[in-house]
Amino acid sequence: MESTTALLTVAAVLAAAVLAAAVAVLVRLVRTRRELRRAGLPTGPRWVFWGAVLYLVLPADLLPDPVYLDDIGVLLLALRTMRGSLDAGAPSAPSRRSGRHPVDDYAP
Repeated sequence: MESTTALLTVAAVLAAAVLAAAVAVLVRLVRTRRELRRAGLPTGPRWVFWGAVLYLVLPADLLPDPVYLDDIGVLLLALRTMRGSLDAGAPSAPSRRSGRHPVDDYAP
């Protein structure tokens, strides 16, 4: 009886931790989209953002809802897509690796 209670407690704590991670990624996705829109930069296809949010909220998932790993994956993919559209849409943006502007690489 005690082992069952301990196992259920550990499972509940793990499910809560994974849910917290999913919510943290969702908050990051929303903030990134908001910052890109404020800066007038491309945010990527609108359906990517809303599709990821709906996938997290709706109960129909690839994995049962106490396991939010697939939801986190979809949110991270949407975040990566949004950041990828930023790189593709802003060719004069500073390079991520060097932190320098691409024009700085060409000295007269």
